[in-house]
Amino acid sequence: MKQLSGLDVTLQDQLLLNKEQQNMDYLMELESDALLQNFTQEAGRYQNFGNKKLKHGGWEDPSCQLRGHFLGHWLSAAAIHYDETGNQALLGKANEIVHELRLCQLDNGGEWAASIPEKYFHWIAIKKQVWAPHYNVHKTFMGLIDMYLYAKNEEALTIAIDFSKWFLRYTDNRTREQLDDILDFETGGMLEIWAQLYDITKDSMYLTLIERYDRHRLFDPLLAGEDVLTNMHANTTIPEIIGCAAVYESTKITRYRDIVLAYWKCAVTDRGYFVTGGQTNGEIWTPKHRQASRLGERNQEHCSVYNMIRLANILFTWTGDVSYLNYIEKNLYNGILAQAYWKEDLPNGQISSYPSEGLLTYFLPMRAGSRKGWASKTQDFFCCHGSVVQANAAHNQYLYYQDGANLYAAQYFDSTARFSIGSTNVTLIQKQDSLSGSFHISSTSSAEQAIHENTQRYPIQPDCMAICMRIEMDSPCADFSLKLRIPDWACARTDSYAGNPAVFQDVCFELNGKQLPVDAKDGFLTIQRNWQNGDELRLILPLCITAVAADDDPDLVAFRFGPIALAGLCSEERSLHTHGHELQTLLLHDNEREWGNWKRTFRTRYQETGIRFIPIYDIGYEPYQVYFPVIRD
Repeated sequence: MKQLSGLDVTLQDQLLLNKEQQNMDYLMELESDALLQNFTQEAGRYQNFGNKKLKHGGWEDPSCQLRGHFLGHWLSAAAIHYDETGNQALLGKANEIVHELRLCQLDNGGEWAASIPEKYFHWIAIKKQVWAPHYNVHKTFMGLIDMYLYAKNEEALTIAIDFSKWFLRYTDNRTREQLDDILDFETGGMLEIWAQLYDITKDSMYLTLIERYDRHRLFDPLLAGEDVLTNMHANTTIPEIIGCAAVYESTKITRYRDIVLAYWKCAVTDRGYFVTGGQTNGEIWTPKHRQASRLGERNQEHCSVYNMIRLANILFTWTGDVSYLNYIEKNLYNGILAQAYWKEDLPNGQISSYPSEGLLTYFLPMRAGSRKGWASKTQDFFCCHGSVVQANAAHNQYLYYQDGANLYAAQYFDSTARFSIGSTNVTLIQKQDSLSGSFHISSTSSAEQAIHENTQRYPIQPDCMAICMRIEMDSPCADFSLKLRIPDWACARTDSYAGNPAVFQDVCFELNGKQLPVDAKDGFLTIQRNWQNGDELRLILPLCITAVAADDDPDLVAFRFGPIALAGLCSEERSLHTHGHELQTLLLHDNEREWGNWKRTFRTRYQETGIRFIPIYDIGYEPYQVYFPVIRD
């Protein structure tokens, strides 16, 4: 199975497009000299010591041992953006940076291409403390390889190949124990790099490096079914497991596949996660099925969210198991979209005491009364700064998959997918029907107001999502299966749901205007037919509020609307009284429509003092609460 991406998938969803555009603008805004400052300084080429404008701070400050890590993320994001959009300005800037890295490498003697000194690696070999040099140089390798894979930059591949020769010599003549000691210092995704370079070059040197970077002290206990994750740093191990996946895909050695499957079982299946779909507190894995005791200011590190999405994506391509797509969806809405590029939306004439924008957050706090901590553009550059620019370059990557004559519609965002069935080129156009009857979306938009039946049919917010699809092709027909994901939240409605009356109580499906029976198996509605050019589909998914209790405290509850985690606007911890009602009935739609927009905003009922709830991705600087103690009276 392959993931559709690049020019094969075009986004039209405005939420995703806005995030991607802000990301591209940010990448272009950062000065190349500042991005390169630590590489050129290490190579003796830096010329701008007196220009403070060109100096990046935080983890990019020349005094930080992780200096230079961000550039690899930047190159990766730039390459992915180019692959999707063909942005020539961004490509030109990235190519110039790659060329400067090559000049740095040559001035360093032809191999070393890092922003840190070689001695850092000799320090970890003698167990002298230094901050994760493998993690650092992995980012450089990653950016270079992505520039080759996505942007066809041959010079980037040359740098990576020459750089890797240094690591072959570095690991020569070391015992297994000595290598294992080195690997106990965070290695990032070095294993993935060696697998990718082997896949590209077929040079046996990389098989040697794969064997040397096999972290037996982690992988062997995982295969034995041991819990080696509880209270351990999460994003140290996730890239290592992604590396195992890459090794399996390039070598077909099944041990590495088994390691990946064992890791997911230990990290997710047997552990559970927050209502958001995310994990971690203080960057460590929580104990199995314990969330209530781990709600704090440092939940859900963004790097872990991003890399676990990558891992889920890989596992779906291996297995076709819908649970991985459900996991991706939750973490996309409540992680990736909630932790970057926030912009305030105020009525005309209103002002706020808070800043109007937020760039990115390291964590997503879940302690009651917490606030998101937004980073600066040039003076932080912590690890998640890097994963944020990568994540927001790739919003078209998890929407569609193809396995022979099977096309999977994995996520529901307005988009267009292009694929081939035999010699036939097929286009699938997906668009959500807002069910508003009006497309007049604001006071400054077009004043056209056509009469539409939905205006009367849906006087109040319909508790369903309507997805429309159209098939177009360059031949009259083509035989293939379209597999539509039926999300886990679409099956969550209860008879006692007391929100606005739902127009559709069950999943419904129409083909060319004719309603057909829904026979969903293994999480997918499969339509296998000889498709005709112009065929139209309509899928209706019920949407409702669900109450999600912490695994270790049934009286500590959070809420989702479909896949979207909701946050109550509270400056201190508040409790909810049930007064004999079921939990999901405590929230009602609030200010449900403005112009042609149905809003995802809610309020409590049956409470002495009400609380407003909004999607967690709409939270900016205000304090909020995710989990609420419940008093069942």
